[in-house]
Amino acid sequence: MSITSQALDSVYGRSAAGVRARLEQAVDLGWRRLGTAETDADGCIAEWAADHFERGLYRIVFDSDHYFVGLGLSAAYPEITVMFRIADESDSYRIQVTLSPHSYSIYFGTDN
Repeated sequence: MSITSQALDSVYGRSAAGVRARLEQAVDLGWRRLGTAETDADGCIAEWAADHFERGLYRIVFDSDHYFVGLGLSAAYPEITVMFRIADESDSYRIQVTLSPHSYSIYFGTDN
């Protein structure tokens, strides 16, 4: 099981390169950080594709504030959190977020 992620910029209609993100897993009453990454030129995070994740709750937190400040814009949502459940360890999961300073949308799916 792997996780791939992509960020798209709806303001400029392109991939959102340079978006910082962190992957966390729910444990007990909190969250454990599993890794941090930054989107590449295609807006993708490939670092987590080779890892193996067990069933449970996870979240990816995208730092939209840092991204939009770098473009000279102000974001209404400084972070965008996508929480999801891994139900089957044999699936590969895909999370995509489309960003703008005042809205966002999320796609979640499996590659199977």
